[in-house]
Formats: sequence, C-alpha cells, structure tokens
Amino acid sequence: MGQTGTDVAKNAADMILTDDNFVTIIEAVKEGRHIYDNIKKSVHFSISTNVGEIVTMFIGLLLGFDAPFVAIQLLWINFVTDSLPGIALGLEPMDVDIMNKKPKKVNESLFAGGLWGKIIIEGIMIGTLTLFTFALGKNLYGLQVGRTMAFFNLSALELVHSFNIKSEESIFKTGIFNNLYLVGAVIIGLILQAVVIIQPKLAQVFDSVPLNSTQWLLVGIVSILPIIIIEIQKAINTFKFGKVIYPKKEAMGKL
Repeated sequence: MGQTGTDVAKNAADMILTDDNFVTIIEAVKEGRHIYDNIKKSVHFSISTNVGEIVTMFIGLLLGFDAPFVAIQLLWINFVTDSLPGIALGLEPMDVDIMNKKPKKVNESLFAGGLWGKIIIEGIMIGTLTLFTFALGKNLYGLQVGRTMAFFNLSALELVHSFNIKSEESIFKTGIFNNLYLVGAVIIGLILQAVVIIQPKLAQVFDSVPLNSTQWLLVGIVSILPIIIIEIQKAINTFKFGKVIYPKKEAMGKL
C-alpha cells in the first residue's frame, strides 16, 4: 500500500496502490484495457489505409494502368487521413464490455487474434475500390478525371473506413456519434479533400479537375461501400464465432 507499505515492499512490488483501496486495481485494469484497445484501433487504421494506398499503386502498375495518382496527391491523402482520424480513434470511448473480455497473455503481440489478416484484407478492399473508380472514370471521362475521382475516392474510403475500426461489433449497434472527435475528423477530412478539387487554384496545384454531379455521385456511392462490406463481415463473424467475453462474475474472478 502506498501509505502503509514499507519501502522494501514497494521496491519489490509489481503494483503500488497509492490510495490503500483495492478497488483501484479494477479501475487500473479497466483503464489499461481501454488505452490498449484504442492504441490497437489507431494502429489498425493507419496500417490498413496505407496498405490500401500500396495496393492501389502496385496493382495498378501490374495491370498496366496509368499511374492513378501524382506524388503530391498521395502526400495530401496521407496528411488528411493519417492525422485527425488516427488521433480521434485514440479517443474512442470505453467499451461497455471491456471488463468481460478474455484477458490477454503478457507476451501477446499487438497483432494477435488475426489483426494482420484484417489489415491485409481491408487494404486490398480499399485499393480495389479505388482502382475501380479510377478505371471507370478514365474510361468514361478521360485520364485526368479518372485521377481526380480516384484522388477523392481513396481519401474518402479511408475516412469512412475509420468508422469500421471503432468496434468489432456493428456500428449500428455501438453508434457512430458516441465519438464526436472521429465524426469531426471525418467531416473535416472530407471538406479539405473536396476543397482541393473544387477551388481552382488548389486544383491546379494538386493536378485535379472539377467533377460534375454524376462523377460526384459515383465517388460518393463507392466511398460508402466499406461500411456495407465490413458490416456484412462483422455479421458473419458474429454468427460463426460469437462474441468472446466472459460472464461478468467469471471475468471479475480472472483479475
């Protein structure tokens, strides 16, 4: 104990309770799990979106496509998608079942439980959808329009995908608006991305062209597909594997 324990006991201890209250252990474990989960979400989002960018460029070149982006466009996408959404996911509210989940092993990797597989699959999904938009725009409207559509689409796909990372459960169950930081980050990102396409001087810098209503509709439809795809995947996983948690009394006994 912080107040009554001897210095020898404190030096040998793995944990010191500064307020002489054993309930503090439960609160410390809860907060530790919360921090760990949010770090994992931020890492998951950052790597999966970067894999999506790699897939877009690499597969596009393998298929003999023209480059879907110019260098400054990729730099801008990384600025818009890797900053605010990643920080906002680190501020995600605590899961109500956080103390009922199975304890993690001390030496368990951050990527345990199939996270690498999710990252690769989600990156391929983002890259494939972006290439689809690029190919569609190029064939229908020309190379520069195709690039502009892909430019907006990749950024929007990554921003929308951040909502999928919030929880392993359906976002329609956990709610989108329980983390207003993330909602704000996505809205700001979409506005910034739209401005560099709509504003003529910025469009010239970013080698983009204005899109008409049909082109905006196409990129808008493709941009929401990650929500639909991941919601289907979450529903299948819940049906096949259920939710890995302990009953409340048993979970408390595992502390």
